[in-house]
Amino acid sequence: MPINYPLRYPTTSAAPLLTLSHPTPTVWQIELHNGDDSRLTKELINNAFKPALDYVEREWRESWHAAKRGSKRDASAGTGALVIVGKRGQDKFFSNGFDYPSVVGDPHWFPATFDPLLLQLLTFPIPTVAAINGHCFAAGAMIALACDYRVMSDGAKRNTWLCMNEVDFGAAWPVSFAALVHAKIAHPVTFRKMALEGHRFTPSEAREAQVVDELVGGGTEGVLSRAVELAQSKAAKAKGGVWGTIKTEVYRSLIETTTRPDIQKTSFEAAEKRAQLAKL
Repeated sequence: MPINYPLRYPTTSAAPLLTLSHPTPTVWQIELHNGDDSRLTKELINNAFKPALDYVEREWRESWHAAKRGSKRDASAGTGALVIVGKRGQDKFFSNGFDYPSVVGDPHWFPATFDPLLLQLLTFPIPTVAAINGHCFAAGAMIALACDYRVMSDGAKRNTWLCMNEVDFGAAWPVSFAALVHAKIAHPVTFRKMALEGHRFTPSEAREAQVVDELVGGGTEGVLSRAVELAQSKAAKAKGGVWGTIKTEVYRSLIETTTRPDIQKTSFEAAEKRAQLAKL
């Protein structure tokens, strides 16, 4: 049965936080729109982001299995890629990170909510492209880093920064953040600037440091258009069926570190302590 795109999540909400579309036969597209700055909340992650990713994976797997059986003969069968973009209609934000007041006192936030999303993205079975159409801060930057490719606004239309600014507002990094940055950021000076200095990377700095792959002008629509083109150019890599499997092995250490029960317990206890201190 044909799918009537776009799909909006949460499916039961009168005010959806995410829209899933299928702009080309080989590309799915997730648009985050929890307000203009796409803050990451439990509702957005558990009832919109994860279900949308599950839907894309299920639809791609059905196409891939049909192609392997020979029952689907079009050229796009078994191919696929995913683009993630901040709210369209504005050029200021990709994502401004967590809705901090709503998550700071939740000891289950990382092990039960955010880390599973991060690992799902990191090991997604088709190529993923972050269309960074504006400021990309904190957990928003983690979402972008978990993707395979990053296309960023060149900042000509308005200032655009990529930044991990937890050091400046007193939020310790969870093990998942540190492990992901270690896996994705090779140069120690870039790592130090990102983790310990809360440096606001301009687009040109982010490109020079190889944090992003491309810079694009034209605001959100220009960034999104190029991200979809890049996704289409990589979509055939999903046809072998091992894109996600290879990534799982490439990031095996990150995955095992993030999901170790003793580390999760320590993170849980630390979160509880921070929540208690926040009430003093």
